[in-house]
Amino acid sequence: MIELRDFSIGYGSHTLLREVNATIPKGTLTALLGRNGTGKSTLLRAIAGLNRNYSGGILLDGRSAADMKAPEMARKLAFVTTERTRIANLRCEDVVAVGRAPYTNWIGRMQPQDREIVMRSLAQVGMEAYAGRTMDKMSDGECQRVMIARALAQSTPVILLDEPTSFLDLPNRYELCSLLARLAHEEGKCILFSTHELDIALSLADGIALIDPPQLHHLPTAEMQQSGLIEKLFRTPTLPANYFQVP
Repeated sequence: MIELRDFSIGYGSHTLLREVNATIPKGTLTALLGRNGTGKSTLLRAIAGLNRNYSGGILLDGRSAADMKAPEMARKLAFVTTERTRIANLRCEDVVAVGRAPYTNWIGRMQPQDREIVMRSLAQVGMEAYAGRTMDKMSDGECQRVMIARALAQSTPVILLDEPTSFLDLPNRYELCSLLARLAHEEGKCILFSTHELDIALSLADGIALIDPPQLHHLPTAEMQQSGLIEKLFRTPTLPANYFQVP
């Protein structure tokens, strides 16, 4: 579970979010929506502990994120960024095995149970047959599944994803978000992902977190659809009748 308590963040004199309160429960898939530049990535990075320049509190499963050292944070939260990953000569199972780092011994040696978790994580995303392949020879969709498998191998109650459908075609976008919904429901995880795919978010997410600076509106998807908040935020401003007239 993710809790924001009187949470404020921005940069310079620009405020992105001010005194926000929200609770994102476990076992749900939540889509983070907002216009470009309104702070979606900034919020995710703050929750992940990568940006401490905020006021208020962030709680992960009831524990203050600000009080967590790196090893504890790595056991609470996994973060899949929007960057493409292409690692030559490194097999998929080795990439996923990085997720077990918070649990291995001081020399990083995996135990048999760790290897079982790696293979199970690959199977959960339908990539077990790719365990021995290298990611430089795979499609963007396949690589994104491997990175989600690495997050699963980390065995955290919270997973964050920043634009996970970037670089994917429409069928793969829908398939990937369907996978995230299934993982949230079957594994009981709290999954929060930022996206521009409004139609996919409304059809697959349990809840919508909508950034409308300096506010964050968080509602179940059906209630958000009926609220009018999405239409208000994304409505194209009407131009005056004489806008295109030459002076």
